[in-house]
Amino acid sequence: MARLTLTTFLTLDGVMQAPGGPQEDPADDFPYGGWLAPFAEDDMGGHMAEVLGRARAFLLGRRTYDIFASYWPNVTDPADPIATALNDKPKYVASRTLTDPAWAHSTVLGGDVPAEVARLREDLDGEVQIHGSGALARTLMAHDLIDEYHLLVFPVVLGRGARLFPDGGLPTSFALTESRTTGAGVVIGTYRPTGRATFGDLSAR
Repeated sequence: MARLTLTTFLTLDGVMQAPGGPQEDPADDFPYGGWLAPFAEDDMGGHMAEVLGRARAFLLGRRTYDIFASYWPNVTDPADPIATALNDKPKYVASRTLTDPAWAHSTVLGGDVPAEVARLREDLDGEVQIHGSGALARTLMAHDLIDEYHLLVFPVVLGRGARLFPDGGLPTSFALTESRTTGAGVVIGTYRPTGRATFGDLSAR
């Protein structure tokens, strides 16, 4: 059985929208695309190469798939570990409209996405990685299908934009299993869900 992991970039206030550039995701007139760029450095790049290198396969939402597919197939240097991983390994894209993906090793998952992903977890082994793909991630979180969260939190607050954890999401507790900080101040944490959140009353002490 595969382990389904989510890797995503977040601001301090939880925004994940358009980290890479102004045109990446301008939905709802989001004006802050490219907020990650001032913090990009070799330390983070090396970390991401390590993460992608251990993937068995990738699971992507349609928007993230289109962004990746417009760029990475054009990077053909075999010494580039990120391009090699993304171009050579299986990719599954959740979409009801994409029918003929041009990026090599791509398969479309349509219909009931949570059920399709649950079957994918059963059929594969190793680590299946979600990158970005906010709408897909939120759908899978609502069905407790993500086994591990790999969050890169950047030292910037935006005040608006799409967030990973939505209002009305399932209250969930996590265990921090690994953490480190890059030279640019990016906090990288790995979290494993441990079940529903629990509550108490400190005023009773």
